[in-house]
Amino acid sequence: MKKKIALITGANRGIGKKIATDLINLGIYVIGTTTTKKGLVKIKKRFQSNGTGVLINFIHNSTIKKKIKSIINKFKVIDIIVHNAGVIYDNLLVTMKDEEWTNVIDINLSAIFYITKIILPPMIKQRYGRIIVISSLSGKIGQKGQTNYSASKSGLIGFAKSLALEVASKGITVNIVSPGYIITNMTKNILSSRKKEILKKIPVGRFGKTKDVSHLVSFLSSEKSSYITGQNIHINGGIYASAST
Repeated sequence: MKKKIALITGANRGIGKKIATDLINLGIYVIGTTTTKKGLVKIKKRFQSNGTGVLINFIHNSTIKKKIKSIINKFKVIDIIVHNAGVIYDNLLVTMKDEEWTNVIDINLSAIFYITKIILPPMIKQRYGRIIVISSLSGKIGQKGQTNYSASKSGLIGFAKSLALEVASKGITVNIVSPGYIITNMTKNILSSRKKEILKKIPVGRFGKTKDVSHLVSFLSSEKSSYITGQNIHINGGIYASAST
């Protein structure tokens, strides 16, 4: 059988790094994206012969298209897409700069459009594919100071649900994973400064770990999840029980 190939955006750190490691352990060849040369070196060293890295700046649409087309030219088809890349520029709306809005929307939301539009046709041709979008609890309930971030993550939910309907008959599933408070390099400062306040809201009494997310992504990446599509699955320790409805 052909070894399955996965593209994971934002694979150098945090949730993306753990997802990449777990998929590799399942025998999947992983192509991980990063925005820095230093990150690219780390990815290639970590993946070794089980994958490779690609340098992509998701702010530039033309760069995205060029890099994704080169990936398709080389590998012919991508079986699994995990869109995990994301940035946070928190600010109140009245003081938010234009670039704080556009950069978050471009990287978190618009990038998946350009990526999927190129990768989807080969998936349809082979009648198999797994598309997994990493959203956030903020995309469901909002957060003060995150009009940009919440809008981008909410947009991902609408994108994935609509795409799921378009490709359901083609053997392709599209699902959303929405983490709550997960400990990563990007969130650890915020979580440590507001630890007691946030933990009071989490019924299980702890912050999430990257493995909590990667375990679900691994399942959704497999053939065992073929009857699950268009779903937004929350991983938040029960912080907002009705968010899963």
